[in-house]
Amino acid sequence: QVLLVESGGGLVQAGASSRLSCVASGRTFSMYDVGWFRQAPGKEREFVAASSCRGGCQYYENSYANSVKGRFTISRDNAKNTMYLQMNSLKPEDTAVYYCAAQIESRGSVTPDGYSYWGQGTQVTVSS
Repeated sequence: QVLLVESGGGLVQAGASSRLSCVASGRTFSMYDVGWFRQAPGKEREFVAASSCRGGCQYYENSYANSVKGRFTISRDNAKNTMYLQMNSLKPEDTAVYYCAAQIESRGSVTPDGYSYWGQGTQVTVSS
């Protein structure tokens, strides 16, 4: 069982930056695939970014949705069991509830069904 606790988010103006954090339980965080997803009202949960374990977790492969590529950056601090999502140049269409996710057995997934563990979600609202 992996418990994920998110922090960050809130109300920001368009063009501003914000950072989300997600702390995970467990002693093998470095072996997890981790990801960020978001869900806007009336829409399905969609992929934002992922950090996938590669080469026996000697390195990680980051991937991004086209809509956030160049603006958002996923990172992780394995020593702190924490993942981050740095969001720059925010747009009103980035408004959503953001969820962190983790998967113990690496799948390199960019879909919600590829992750077994989820945070509680945090609201990000971007005003124009």
